[in-house]
Amino acid sequence: MSTQRTFRKYVSAAAIVAALVVTDGWVAGQSGHVSFIITEAEARVGRPLTPGSVAGVARRTTRRTVRRSAIYVAALPAACVRTSISGVSVWRCGGTYYQSYGGRYVVVYVD
Repeated sequence: MSTQRTFRKYVSAAAIVAALVVTDGWVAGQSGHVSFIITEAEARVGRPLTPGSVAGVARRTTRRTVRRSAIYVAALPAACVRTSISGVSVWRCGGTYYQSYGGRYVVVYVD
C-alpha cells in the first residue's frame, strides 16, 4: 500500500468523524436535547472526588492566623462582638480585632 493511499485513508476517516461531531452538535442545538456524542460537561468543584479542584485546594490550604501587635488598650470600644478565628477567641470591633491578655486587650491582626 502506498503512503499516499494511507494518508487519504486517515484524512477520510478524520473528515467523517468531524462531520459526525458537527452534525451531532447542530442537531442537539436545534432540538434542545443533549447531543449523543458530546454530552454536557459538569464540574463539581470542591467535591471529594475532585481533590485537585481550585476551591478544594484553597479551602484546605488557607488558614487564618492571628498575630498580636504591641498596641494595648485598657477597655474595649463600644459595640464589640466576641468571635472565634481558627480556635482563638477574639473581639471584633468594627474592622479591628482585640484579644484579652493580662487584664488588658491587645490589638491583633488577622491574616
